[in-house]
Amino acid sequence: MRARCLVVWLASSWWRQSLFICVTLGLALCAAHSPRARADGIFTLTSTSVRAGGTVQAAQVFDQNDCKGANRSPQLTWHNAPAGTRGFAVTMFDEDAPGRGWWHWAVAGIPASADSLPENASASGFLKKLGAVEARNDFDTDGYGGPCPPPGKPHRYIITVYALNSADLRLAQGRPALMFDHEIGTAAIGSARLVVNYGR
Repeated sequence: MRARCLVVWLASSWWRQSLFICVTLGLALCAAHSPRARADGIFTLTSTSVRAGGTVQAAQVFDQNDCKGANRSPQLTWHNAPAGTRGFAVTMFDEDAPGRGWWHWAVAGIPASADSLPENASASGFLKKLGAVEARNDFDTDGYGGPCPPPGKPHRYIITVYALNSADLRLAQGRPALMFDHEIGTAAIGSARLVVNYGR
């Protein structure tokens, strides 16, 4: 009788250990393949030129008509891009503009090795040296066009960096920003953004 009990106890003990090992391995595999586990942390975007929730300074404001800014694209830094990132894109969009909104900036072809853009990367030629291309914004100019809303309530400007699964979206310099947005959307595997404000 004792021998039989011992056999039953050993068998149930082995079963419990096997179950524990299987559950542990299963949880480890799930964690390893979860989207969050593919990066060291959360994909984030920061800037020394603008602050999330803050007001855009004159350096980034448009410089034509009755807007008197320096029209310098903001400095941007991003961290913890998803695994599998093969390139980056950046956009700036005014969601409060009448109609469908207003495209201020769209850039594609930023290499996967990049993790930042200096201030004025658009006009300085920095993006061209990287091999990146810029869309025609809704001011009908290529590259960055800063905030210049009509007088009244401040507008919100969404600056987004996208991690892409492709190094080449086959976009050409000066194509419409809406086209850039579509192609970026088809290749995006992650994004991080800042929302800033500006009014006159």
